[in-house]
Amino acid sequence: MLRVLGRGLWDIAAQSLAGAEDSELARRLRGPAAAAGKRLSFMNEYLPEDRDPVWCWVVVAAVAFVTLIVLGVGSVDDTPVELPKKLYIGPPSAKTIQLPDGRHLAYKEQGVTADRARFSLIAPHSFLSSRLAGIPGIKPSLLEEFGARLVTYDLPGFGESDPHPGRDLNSSAHDMLHLAGALGIVDKFWVVGYSAGSIHAWSALRHIPDRVAGAAMFAPMANPYDSKMTKEERRKTWERWSTKRKLMHILARRFPALLPLFYHRSFLSGKQGQPESWLSLSLGKKDKTSLESPMFNAFWEKDVAESVRQGDAQPFVEEAVLQVSDWGFSLSDIQMQKREDLSFFELIKSLFCQAEREWVGFLGPIHIWQGMDDRVVPPSVTEYVRRVVPGATVHKLLDEGHFSYFCFCDECHRQIFSTLFGIPQGPINPVPEPIEVASELTEETTVPDKAKEEEQDISDLA
Repeated sequence: MLRVLGRGLWDIAAQSLAGAEDSELARRLRGPAAAAGKRLSFMNEYLPEDRDPVWCWVVVAAVAFVTLIVLGVGSVDDTPVELPKKLYIGPPSAKTIQLPDGRHLAYKEQGVTADRARFSLIAPHSFLSSRLAGIPGIKPSLLEEFGARLVTYDLPGFGESDPHPGRDLNSSAHDMLHLAGALGIVDKFWVVGYSAGSIHAWSALRHIPDRVAGAAMFAPMANPYDSKMTKEERRKTWERWSTKRKLMHILARRFPALLPLFYHRSFLSGKQGQPESWLSLSLGKKDKTSLESPMFNAFWEKDVAESVRQGDAQPFVEEAVLQVSDWGFSLSDIQMQKREDLSFFELIKSLFCQAEREWVGFLGPIHIWQGMDDRVVPPSVTEYVRRVVPGATVHKLLDEGHFSYFCFCDECHRQIFSTLFGIPQGPINPVPEPIEVASELTEETTVPDKAKEEEQDISDLA
């Protein structure tokens, strides 16, 4: 029956194409078709000699087409594919302060209260993160033990903070300064910079050095287009990145208007996803193990959901552009040797007698922890930072990656706080208010006086 059906279809096609060889299209295609047929004529040797080659090749094409359909249907996996889950964004719950320009900045506090804090830390978050990140997995008991108060906040347009169009790293540093003032941080505070969030920590060291006690940096980012970076340092940095991440940096620097197209297909799609795919990351063995843990996944989903709460791509575009554009300063400007106007004789003298020159800028402690298997911010970046910021202390972490040391590692967190603050001394015990003490003393002294008066009255009656 199929054979008869096939012949019938062939006859219909032949009748439909009768006279088609005289059409304009046929005349135009006749030459190229003849040339192609001549080049492929050697394949006719594999066909039966008593058959028309045209008819044979039609049959071969039909059989090949049916075979592909069968293979396609047969290869369909009956296992149901799990669709990506939707991001759950909870109701607003953050504390906020109002900045001098009227914007609201959302923040979160951890650790001891302001009046008991021995050390205060402010941590700006990285790209695709929020105030919920801070130091992921930090134990409240550790903060209590060291008397530390950790403050995190949402960058403009992230989480529950108002957007700030046209923002730069200078305004970022002053947002941090106003936050410290609003929360009663009178003494100097430490800044914590992790990954891309470190650009805001660098900005604080540059623009408000007198208010910063020290810096704790973890895989800190540097501008990959910094003119002070050598060709070798730039090559080592770029070669560790994935092709897609290189493309995202180029787009952020040259064509930022195209970034929302990628963002809406990934973390702004309203669905959950993995950091290595959304952020185009290359990960080492230890990082992959860290990201597979249920604890990290729960944290990641909640943090990303809060980060994209407003559903606007513009804040993410602004942050991406900040990373690769002109920061307004170089890392070499954070610590500089003071320039002195020397006379001719003093200049000649300095050539033969090398006197120590005075350093200016931020002169407090800068600690940098760098995983040697970090493929997100490779060790070559820290090598560059160490060269241009000579006062920084670098802690090299063998076999550690980008996430494995900083996130959900109790032992690592204790090492970090011991390095920064030394032996834990606990929180400061607030001194009782003198007014309350005075009132208690008054009550204690007045009671005996009343007793004496009663005794005197009894003796008089007697």
